[in-house]
Amino acid sequence: MPVSSSPSFGPPLSPPPSLPLPLADAPLRRALDASDDAIVLSDRSRHVVYINDGFTRLFGFGPEEVLGKFLSSVLFGAHTDPGLLDKIRENVIEQGCCRVETLLYSKSGQPLWISMVINASGDASGGPGGTITVLTDITLTKMHEVLQKRVLEGMVNELPLPNLMALVCREVERIAPEVTASILGVDDQGRLHPLAAPRLPPDICAALDGAAIGPLAGSCGTAAFLGEPVEVIDIHTDVRWADYRTLFATSGLRACWSSPILDHRGKVVGTFAFYFREPRGPNALHRRLVDACLHLCALAIERDATRQRIHQLAFFDVLTGLPNRSMFSSSAERMLANLERNDQTGALLFVDLDRFKQVNDTQGHAAGDAVLCEVADRLTQCLRARDLIGRLAGDEFVMLLSECATEQAIQIAHGMLAAIAQPMDILGQNYVPHASIGIAMFPDDGESIDTLLRHADQAMYQAKSDHRHSLQLFSAEMNRRAQERAALERALRQALAERCLTLHYQPQVLSSAPGGLHGVEALARWNHPEWGPVPPSQFIPVAEEAGLIHDLTLWLLDEACGQLAAWREAGHHVPCVAVNLSGRSFHQPEFAQAISHALKKHGLHTSDVLLEITESVMMDARPVTLANIEALHREGFKLSLDDFGTGYSSLSYLHRLPISELKLDMAFVRDLTNSPTARALTVSVLSIAQSLGMVVVAEGVETSGQQQWLQAQGCPVMQGYLFGKPMPSNELEAWLRGQVPPG
Repeated sequence: MPVSSSPSFGPPLSPPPSLPLPLADAPLRRALDASDDAIVLSDRSRHVVYINDGFTRLFGFGPEEVLGKFLSSVLFGAHTDPGLLDKIRENVIEQGCCRVETLLYSKSGQPLWISMVINASGDASGGPGGTITVLTDITLTKMHEVLQKRVLEGMVNELPLPNLMALVCREVERIAPEVTASILGVDDQGRLHPLAAPRLPPDICAALDGAAIGPLAGSCGTAAFLGEPVEVIDIHTDVRWADYRTLFATSGLRACWSSPILDHRGKVVGTFAFYFREPRGPNALHRRLVDACLHLCALAIERDATRQRIHQLAFFDVLTGLPNRSMFSSSAERMLANLERNDQTGALLFVDLDRFKQVNDTQGHAAGDAVLCEVADRLTQCLRARDLIGRLAGDEFVMLLSECATEQAIQIAHGMLAAIAQPMDILGQNYVPHASIGIAMFPDDGESIDTLLRHADQAMYQAKSDHRHSLQLFSAEMNRRAQERAALERALRQALAERCLTLHYQPQVLSSAPGGLHGVEALARWNHPEWGPVPPSQFIPVAEEAGLIHDLTLWLLDEACGQLAAWREAGHHVPCVAVNLSGRSFHQPEFAQAISHALKKHGLHTSDVLLEITESVMMDARPVTLANIEALHREGFKLSLDDFGTGYSSLSYLHRLPISELKLDMAFVRDLTNSPTARALTVSVLSIAQSLGMVVVAEGVETSGQQQWLQAQGCPVMQGYLFGKPMPSNELEAWLRGQVPPG
């Protein structure tokens, strides 16, 4: 082998040089010919003077094709290391030997990875300056090494799956140029999708995308269906190719061998195919190539599926498949940046389903999930291709409409409301959903997605407050109110934590005994150090919305019980105290026990406290609510039904629940002197209560005319400013002593 770096390897000598003397020995030659390694002797001019039979078996060249030539001119090819000759020369001159691994080519043009050991020779073997070269086929080992190294490096570098698979195909085609390789993925629906096929015509790849697997679906579809390799020697005649012959007719491909790619569970996730340009099957090299690649392909496909699953979980809602808050916000920021560059407007729509919680509570979470999925589909169908949609949480959906003016946003929102309100079948039951929508415009109502979300959310809540099943545009006034409400919530949390609220008490007097006391109603009051008195009509709804109402209820109950016990100890006669209970507190499993504990803590009995509930609690069918009411009934508590006549007014509940008192709403009392309807309704309530043995408390009595009419109709108890306003405990004590006249 030449050690010159000249690009010309020189012409062969004629006649060939004589054989080195030791190799004339027949037994030695037979031993060398039997070796699996290729052995080459070169003389001092680097011309080949001997090859063994192992050389011919490995490379396909006979002696007449090699002797007298430079070995490099016979075996070097397109991908052989161009610096290999210099490396060999330097090592042989300096160290007398050289060991390298390189890519050489057989007579058929097939590349082979070869381990070469070159040693300088003496007089006995070619003469001084000659070399002895031993060549060992390491193609299989090198295939594994090169493919694995490149594929794993690609995985580490987050190379997309199609690029990884294309790398495998190209490497295979480099090693076996007669092969056209393809890798197809198989989805959960049993359909094929090309991942890589660098040398297949694009129209074939397009036609294969989405093709179903089956027993007669070409080589790949059949291999995926059976889960085992399929060899088709001639695709022109094989019955399994009947549906694909026309597609491949002009490709020049005549045979196909396809192997299934199996994941770690044995599930078919893809196929690895070799196409040939003549009718034939795979040879030993092809089988070794496939063996080397199948595991790597499976590893890459599984890893990609895992990445996609992680991405799906991280950025998409599991239930509806819509982008989640993180994904939506990221995409929305890019869209807003594009709108800003082009000086265009957009609209953010915030959609919240009305009374959705009732679906979960009454029909179960499976029904609720079905509603959310159907609504997600309906909203998606209302959008244009350039718009974005996402699910934030629960029953909240958001859409960002690109290149959209206010009028168009309103029109689209109305279409969404109509689409949502179409009846749907949910687990065999007919259901008509409704929603409220808030709209914030870009850039007028905000230039960032967070600001637009906040403002659209505020508009949505305003829509719910004004009229459900409607839409509302954001306004600056709305933002001001939202800021005030947020400040109110923060202050209320602090006030509850520091027990800064107080109770006022309003007398409830007996009609039959002027000045006689039926009881007092405990009413929460809040005097803020900066804002002054905050009306209950402001902070009670905030407590409800912010989830503070249960804590407020427990505080009120404990405070009222403590005050009643203090009055009793001081000798003040207060028959009982009425306490308003939040309906949400009845959703707490241990609420009834908490009420009993408050009474025991202050040494009171169930007759000392009257528990006021609203009709919504009476109508609540939740098991936890019914369990709390039943527990209170067993303990001997009596319930007062507040604001009777303004809610559901289902009379069937009155005889089934431990209700001892009805509170006539002040709206009726206010109109008694000028409204025949109010008088008729009041008479009806009094009659119902008398029939059921219940006490009626008329609220809001402010005039003597109202008092006289109620007394004439037999109303037993009255409450209102005519008798006493809500007052602190010390003022009530003075009222009890007669120091403050009634009214």
